[in-house]
Amino acid sequence: MSDADTTIETLRQAMRQFVAEREWEKYHTPKNLAMSLAIEAGELMEHFQWLEQAESQATADSPETKAAIADELADVLCYALSLANVLQIDVSGAVLGKLKKNAIKYPAERFRGRFRAD
Repeated sequence: MSDADTTIETLRQAMRQFVAEREWEKYHTPKNLAMSLAIEAGELMEHFQWLEQAESQATADSPETKAAIADELADVLCYALSLANVLQIDVSGAVLGKLKKNAIKYPAERFRGRFRAD
């Protein structure tokens, strides 16, 4: 399976099934999931801590490092999907809605090639 042929709903259902098979629903509260998501994001950040820009971009050159980063990214996404499941948030709608808000907040003609307006 790849991003090209796997829907967000497929991933959400896989998370639901994983959690249900372990009877973890009672632990998957919004607070616990949000905290777990932040913890996993911190573990992802550790792979890049203290690296220069070029070094951080080169992390994908090592298959072992790239695999470790992929595992941490997967942990972040798993907790995000579980949180979406618990709170019944439509992820696609949320992402597309946020992009629409950001397009207004950061119009391309003012922010192209920079992160703040002049």
